[in-house]
Amino acid sequence: MSFLCSWSGGKDSCYAMHMAIKNGAQPTVLLNVLNEFGDRSRSHGIPKEVLKAQANAMELPIHFFESTWKDYERLYIQNLKSLSKEYDLQSAVFGDIDIQSHREWEEKVAHAANLEAILPIWQQPRKQLVLDMIDYHIEAMIVSCNQTLGPDFLGRTIDRELVNELEMLGIDVCGENGEYHTLVVNAPLFNERLNVKVVGKETSTNYNFAILELV
Repeated sequence: MSFLCSWSGGKDSCYAMHMAIKNGAQPTVLLNVLNEFGDRSRSHGIPKEVLKAQANAMELPIHFFESTWKDYERLYIQNLKSLSKEYDLQSAVFGDIDIQSHREWEEKVAHAANLEAILPIWQQPRKQLVLDMIDYHIEAMIVSCNQTLGPDFLGRTIDRELVNELEMLGIDVCGENGEYHTLVVNAPLFNERLNVKVVGKETSTNYNFAILELV
């Protein structure tokens, strides 16, 4: 079964793709939504060139489209339909864990493109899931986070020590509610580690973003 992976660049989509492959499916193309300026991902604020480098490290094509939040669903379905025809896809893989409204949206857009929505890490215990990702050797750094964490957490690598810190702060260790987002710089799916540096930090509304540079 060939699939498209909804690729955020973060740990959850990476591990979901790993699990889909483990279950016998074949990754064919990645899909990422950029902001309306076309320079960063809509959700995580990751630069386009870094996302391209991730795709290259996995030897997969990555498809981008630009969108506002207002046009997001319409354009997502439109792009799913075109990619489904171009790559002869059967399914779309998503990295959500247990937020039902997210699953319903993903099933809605996938079905609109005649694709099966697959959520390989759905309803896994959040802490154990993060520990499994660490044991699987996903190296992911925090690239955006809320003010409960603050800018000092930007650039930190997700490891067991950080998981304990998050728990002590009362933060969901998976960041499933948007407490933080990550960038995967290395994983078994990659043929090389990405050299990405945090060269600055900025705050937008009530959220902190790392300014990233691909070396």
